[in-house]
Amino acid sequence: MFQSKKDYVFVILAGIFITNAVVAELIGGKLIQIGPFVMSIGILPWPIVFLTTDLINEYFGQKGVRKLSFITAGLIAYAFLVLFLAIVVPAAKGISPVNDEQFTAVFGQSMWIIAGSITAFLISQLIDVMVFHYVKEKTGNKKIWLRATGSTVISQLIDSFIVLGIAFWLPGKINFETFLSSALTGYTFKLCVAVLLTPLIYLGHYLIRNFLKETEN
Repeated sequence: MFQSKKDYVFVILAGIFITNAVVAELIGGKLIQIGPFVMSIGILPWPIVFLTTDLINEYFGQKGVRKLSFITAGLIAYAFLVLFLAIVVPAAKGISPVNDEQFTAVFGQSMWIIAGSITAFLISQLIDVMVFHYVKEKTGNKKIWLRATGSTVISQLIDSFIVLGIAFWLPGKINFETFLSSALTGYTFKLCVAVLLTPLIYLGHYLIRNFLKETEN
């Protein structure tokens, strides 16, 4: 099934990528407060998505990330479809520990949120891969931190505004001031965490390089 150790690396990275992307969408309805700032808890798994995106970019190129991004978007849509069916099927009254109202409150996200999430995910991923490879062409194999952080800076700025804009501002759920403040807060948080995770990118490169070298020797 697996032709080389590089296949194993791709499967592991893809698994981490898809799992965190889908989980982020499923838990996104819960809001948390950090100091005066309010944001979705769905932001928490995204730095791991950034990390795996950069590693896949490095070893499997633009095509690898693009294919995986489209597959993941399809799986996110599938997850929402399954949740929709689960909401439609009534709970067993007096037996189910979770009633219909509780289940719907947690998983009953609107179509606007679904559309915003998938659109933002795809656009940000495609922009991330373009910026990453543009910087790599200019710097070669040096300055891993620059292409990793630079691609995240641009792609997540767009992602933060698209998802909130489609899900909340366009349908009139929040005003423009709240939209702008929430988008900037979420973007700042994701950017700070991405910068803090930079050492893990170098660690990932080190582990993958050594793993693949064992195959060559």
